[in-house]
Amino acid sequence: MSTLVHGISQLVTCQGAEPADVGLIAEAAVVVQDGRIAWVGAASVAPECDEAIDLGGRAVLPGFVDSHAHLVFAGDRAGEFTARMTGTPYDGGGIGVSMAATRAATDDELRALVAARVAEMRAQGTTTIEIKSGYGLSVHDEERALRIAREFTSETTFLGAHVVPPEMRGERAAYVDLVTGPMLAACAPQARWVDVFCEPNSPYAFTEDESRQVLAAGIAAGLLPRVHGNQLGPGPGIGLAVEMGAASVDHCTFASDDDLGALAASSTVATLLPGVEFSTRSPYPDGRRFLAAGVRIAIASDCNPGTCYSSSMPFMIALAVREMGLSPAEAVWAATAGGAAALRRNDIGRIAVGALAHFAVLEAPSYEHLAYRPGVPLARSLVLSEGALEGAR
Repeated sequence: MSTLVHGISQLVTCQGAEPADVGLIAEAAVVVQDGRIAWVGAASVAPECDEAIDLGGRAVLPGFVDSHAHLVFAGDRAGEFTARMTGTPYDGGGIGVSMAATRAATDDELRALVAARVAEMRAQGTTTIEIKSGYGLSVHDEERALRIAREFTSETTFLGAHVVPPEMRGERAAYVDLVTGPMLAACAPQARWVDVFCEPNSPYAFTEDESRQVLAAGIAAGLLPRVHGNQLGPGPGIGLAVEMGAASVDHCTFASDDDLGALAASSTVATLLPGVEFSTRSPYPDGRRFLAAGVRIAIASDCNPGTCYSSSMPFMIALAVREMGLSPAEAVWAATAGGAAALRRNDIGRIAVGALAHFAVLEAPSYEHLAYRPGVPLARSLVLSEGALEGAR
């Protein structure tokens, strides 16, 4: 069964070699067969298909790829957000609050919370989501977080090394041994990735040596590495990510020139998380500086209860344009093709023959409206599988 998707005023393919080249096709159409894109081009020369979907002159992009999200948690930390807005700095300690609420929740409660957050993301054009553990911080709670996350995505990340939990703050070495031993053994079957919060500027996160130990153990267990790095200040996170061959190092708020040089010479993607800077009153990294250095970048939401409780990739695009110096084209590329690179995927984040039929449809004639009209619900997901609509319409 073939499906013609037409009535597209502007098709953003993200097939260009550079982030500024998003590969635009005006008055376009796409043919989908068996859940994958079979043809892309001008609507005037589109082939005949078994069925058709008319999008009525809307713009179409690849579905957003949110390559950094923490969705398995209970409770909220609105009070902490309010305190930050009135001058209390962020140091990572509030994660323990979410840990307590998450441990107290039942599986069904957590499952319902994740389902609601995923639906919220899909309604805003996100079609691929990475989900981390990290709010259980015990063998049982980390394993069940990943088990629940796998019901919603194949991109699951073991983050037992999020912070040292309160009950083990005086036993850091023992906690690292737990993470790299019994916790990893329980969680590895449910995860694709291993991650660590490498942040010597926080007393709750992990040093360079501890982080290297966690990543090495995860790699030995068959997981692929990612890193939270350089969020609260200059540090070793970016260098460690490059050393360990991480697919992505995320935050990068405080990146030195040497860090950027190392990233540019590697395959590691720098994933920028503008919602965190917005929610913590931290300085925004200069996206132009990353691009000028030749670094590949992605944009993700980091949706989490403490430092960015937003699931909106369009909002992240608008922030990246307004606060990080990216052009609208560069921000869209980072939120689609860049996110795919951060997950080492070539079947998402672009509209090309062979890619999955994952689209973001805009109630607008062009992609520029994502930054031009911030806060307006313009995007929705359209996912086609064997001719049947699966996404939010």
